[in-house]
Amino acid sequence: MSNRRSAGAGADIDGLLLVDKPIDLSSNQVLQQVRQAVGARRAGHTGTLDLKASGLLAICLGRATRLSGWLLDARKRYVAEVALGVSTTTGDAEGEVVERVAVGTLQRSHIEAACQGFLGESTQVPPMYSALKRAGRPLYSLARAGQEVEREARTICIHELQLLEVARAGFTFEVSCSKGTYVRTLAEDIGRALGLPAHLAALRRTAIGSHRLEDAVSLPDLLALRERGETSRFIRSSDSVLADLPALQLDATDVQRVVHGQPARAAGGSGTRWLRLYADGGDFLGVGERRADGLIWPRRLLGGGTGDDAPGRS
Repeated sequence: MSNRRSAGAGADIDGLLLVDKPIDLSSNQVLQQVRQAVGARRAGHTGTLDLKASGLLAICLGRATRLSGWLLDARKRYVAEVALGVSTTTGDAEGEVVERVAVGTLQRSHIEAACQGFLGESTQVPPMYSALKRAGRPLYSLARAGQEVEREARTICIHELQLLEVARAGFTFEVSCSKGTYVRTLAEDIGRALGLPAHLAALRRTAIGSHRLEDAVSLPDLLALRERGETSRFIRSSDSVLADLPALQLDATDVQRVVHGQPARAAGGSGTRWLRLYADGGDFLGVGERRADGLIWPRRLLGGGTGDDAPGRS
């Protein structure tokens, strides 16, 4: 399926673009620059990075925004640098210092043991300095006004946590985690397990689902390509958003059923619940859900009209 659906200025663009977000730009600022660079009418990112964080930002363009929930729900991978001996109001290097203590000799084995204690499911209370909203206001706005409100703990999962490097007063780790995980809070919690105040000194996202940072384009390079009219070379097809789902090709009869909101009777997909659906000519249709009766129901189609209430990976 072509990424461009109409010609000329302001043509809509469908697809996925992987960008390496630089520090000191918000995720929304990067999104808007990308949207303008490629000439897309609609665009949305699939998970915010803090201002001082860098790394992979997956941006859905045009009709692919209908599929963004799958990447919002996907596992994320980060490389995080933790500073020990200092805690801050924000949990990262941007906040004011709350506590400062001397850090003795760090034993790698002690840090590794502390990290391993956070593997698996647990609950985490979101920090006040976050974009979560209370009565329409972001928590960080309340925090800057000197207010603190109760936040409900959320279930998260740390799938992998590997210690990479130990420095004089800190360490670096790599983590694979579920959506909704605040690595700032994780850094503070690991420090607490070591008996030390801590904060997140640097953060870089390296993966979202099956998408990797090494496949992303830097923002300066993308903007330079705009001047040469070559940004389309980095726009992936819309179905690449769902690269980790098995594909299923439908015959003409099932295509007609699916586009009218009826279930397909096709076999295939190895019993997987979620499937990428294609017409017999190869055009990508959207996402189907195999239910217990074996029928495959349309859940999110790029053409619209069915499945708008479908969750991501629920």
